[in-house]
Amino acid sequence: MNELLTRIGEFHQVYTLVDFYQYIKGVEYLICLAFFVSFPMFYRYLNHGPKDSDH
Repeated sequence: MNELLTRIGEFHQVYTLVDFYQYIKGVEYLICLAFFVSFPMFYRYLNHGPKDSDH
């Protein structure tokens, strides 16, 4: 896990188009994961109304 955290944000020299595609795909998966985690929390924050004490 420590190696993964140190490799995030590093620049790698890419020699072929396939290497470039694999690197971009990995970054894209991280972006999608961040979106799928943060969007439901943001949606819940926007639709969270005031609590009623009547119910």
